Amino acid sequence: MTTAQILSQAREEKRTVLTEIEAKQILDEVGINCTRTVLAESKQQAVSISEEIGYPVVLKVSSVDITHKSDSGGVKVNLADGKAVEQAYDEVMTSCRAYAPDAHIEGVSVQEMAKPGTEIIMGMIKDASFGPVVMFGLGGVLVEVLKDVSFRIVPIEKADAVDMTTEIQGKKLLEGYRGNDPADVPFLQDMLVKLSDFVNATEGIEEIDMNPVFAYKDGAIVVDARIILSA
Repeated sequence: MTTAQILSQAREEKRTVLTEIEAKQILDEVGINCTRTVLAESKQQAVSISEEIGYPVVLKVSSVDITHKSDSGGVKVNLADGKAVEQAYDEVMTSCRAYAPDAHIEGVSVQEMAKPGTEIIMGMIKDASFGPVVMFGLGGVLVEVLKDVSFRIVPIEKADAVDMTTEIQGKKLLEGYRGNDPADVPFLQDMLVKLSDFVNATEGIEEIDMNPVFAYKDGAIVVDARIILSA
């Protein structure tokens, strides 16, 4: 589906939270690279999709009612074959139904297992005074511990994105640290501009969270994404 169709369907269903699959479809459409993610509504379908995508894969619960997938036991990673996928599917369903008995669960999203990279967070929030602002910082658990993030009011230009990537305290991690590959910072800057352009052109977006984004020496990929619409 197109971005317009996804947003229209969510409105019709009176939803403000998009599924991860919907969020990634929208980001892909605006040119932001995401891990391939496909919905499986049954265990057999999960195996079939996994074989098509290629092992190893990740399974995540697909439910707009469960926002903290890891806390619910709704994430299984590095699944190497069909048997592991079948077991993971059962475990995800059992755990998530116990965690949130009233949640509507579509199934699971099957995703390619992205190779590790420097973990980045990007996103957008609505500021009460300034309106939409884009965010950049170190991702994963680091964003919760260090809160090392940079903000700019939408719309931004390439020069703003350059400033955002250079003013965080952890910028040395982007340059390559203790033998790690440097991140493709110009690629990340282009992602920020694309994100800003999308938000600036699209009404009704309340929040976008892309965490983690794995940054490599040549490119980057969004591993997890969430989009919330205005009420």
